[in-house]
Amino acid sequence: MTEQEKLVLAHLSRFVSDHKKEFAEKVLNERTRHVTVVLENIYQSQNSSAVIRTCECMGLQDVHVIEDKSKYAVNRRVLKGAHKWTNIVHHQPKEGDATLHCFTKLKSEGYKILVADPSEQGISIHDVPIDESKLALVFGNELHGVSETAQLHADQKIKIPMFGFTESLNISASVAICLSSLITRLHASENEYGLCAEERERIQLEWYRKIVKRSDLIEREFIRTIR
Repeated sequence: MTEQEKLVLAHLSRFVSDHKKEFAEKVLNERTRHVTVVLENIYQSQNSSAVIRTCECMGLQDVHVIEDKSKYAVNRRVLKGAHKWTNIVHHQPKEGDATLHCFTKLKSEGYKILVADPSEQGISIHDVPIDESKLALVFGNELHGVSETAQLHADQKIKIPMFGFTESLNISASVAICLSSLITRLHASENEYGLCAEERERIQLEWYRKIVKRSDLIEREFIRTIR
């Protein structure tokens, strides 16, 4: 963060109640980028919104959205405000394949790419190691699942063990089960899964900007006084 941003953070904190500060600090302590979720061309807004709500509840800071065929749409009744506290990273390049664009970015950041697929080639989500690398879970659209491109360029296929006649779950249920398995094990481990100090400060600033009413006006007036 720049020195100016740090001053703005300190100034906005004066307008945040102690209760909200404590709650934001508690959530920040559990926030992680060790695990992220990728949505590939989800076309029903209630599904993508339900996934983002689940990701926020489970402590994920980032959700990646691939939208070269289907545009990301918001369903505010389902989201319940979850999108305000989560970074939605859109992958919609002007040229090239959006899935490859997303995977290249994630791999450059040290993520292992895991695609959800019910085939026998996949390993159980409960057997995925949590301590070898950061994990990006990729979920395909409601009709066709993950694309061939995603399957070809992924590091591993994963599946949820099921014991009935039906071979697949709704995407929001799949994400919830996968994250519950990974995050529960991550919290019980000795892994360093939290945010670094720089990340915490940047996210805290963005959250305070959303918590404080008319924060944009307050920030502009404050910056005027320190220049």
